[in-house]
Amino acid sequence: MDVSSISPTLLIASLIVASTPIMLAAIGELVVERAGVLNLGVEGMMITGAICGFIVAYETGSPIYGVIASILGGAALSLIFAILTQFFLANQVASGLALTLFGLGFSALIGKGYTGITPPDMSSPNLGFLTEIPFLGKMLFEHDYLVYLAFSIILLVSIFLRYTRQGLILRAVGEDHSSAHALGYKVIRVRVLAILFGGGCAGLGGAYISLIRVPQWAEGMTHGAGWIALAIVVFASWKPMRILFGAWLFGGLTVLQLNLQAAGVSEINLILFKIPLQVQYLTMAPYLITILVLVLMSARALSNAPGSLGKSFHVSD
Repeated sequence: MDVSSISPTLLIASLIVASTPIMLAAIGELVVERAGVLNLGVEGMMITGAICGFIVAYETGSPIYGVIASILGGAALSLIFAILTQFFLANQVASGLALTLFGLGFSALIGKGYTGITPPDMSSPNLGFLTEIPFLGKMLFEHDYLVYLAFSIILLVSIFLRYTRQGLILRAVGEDHSSAHALGYKVIRVRVLAILFGGGCAGLGGAYISLIRVPQWAEGMTHGAGWIALAIVVFASWKPMRILFGAWLFGGLTVLQLNLQAAGVSEINLILFKIPLQVQYLTMAPYLITILVLVLMSARALSNAPGSLGKSFHVSD
């Protein structure tokens, strides 16, 4: 057992990589929920984006085309959810769960024949002297384009929601869709656009897994990342910049567990209670927290949630 073999720089760099797909899916779902829609189909949209991006990248030899395809794939699946919930007024929870099941089955079907194949590499930006900065260079400035794109999306969403008129309208729709409609805002249009944005972000997060983080295709390779993204939105209290820290926390638990195992550590002691804990339990923690969050959401125990979250809207309301 040699914990000293774990490099803090590489550990944090790995944490950023592991958290990126969750971060992308979570920021998309945050926009959806701020519009008053609860989409539990994030996992299905992520896995659909993962396979669409992988197939197109492999067949065309261009990871850029793969990234575009992943966004379109996730958005296309979210469009089904939008039609069901916004035009046919289907139950949002049931529709989201059905979307996840459909995405998992659809990706497994079209992904046959692509298992074990390596996609084309995605190049990383050359940031010059920034990579030479001690400690920070390797930790922050040697990542791929999608990592920096994820940070940019979070920043832009934060600015959009806080400082733009369109962001104010979206928040108004999410807080009280009836009042927003009375003021002349197009509630359904706002929600459909938010759902499409969320689907595109989830698909992009899936592509990050299949094209960069792994990189390969395997059935069900998102491993519950979509559910973790849902929990992070609540963990962040529906505030964009907090998504960053939530994703780092959840992604960091997995990275820490893998590094501890590689260093030969079989168990750790909880500092406050002196209780030995197998390091594998660190991997379980994000999913246990996710279950707890979903239970709290179902019980409406979260006072910071948008007022109209999960409620269907009809023009006669």
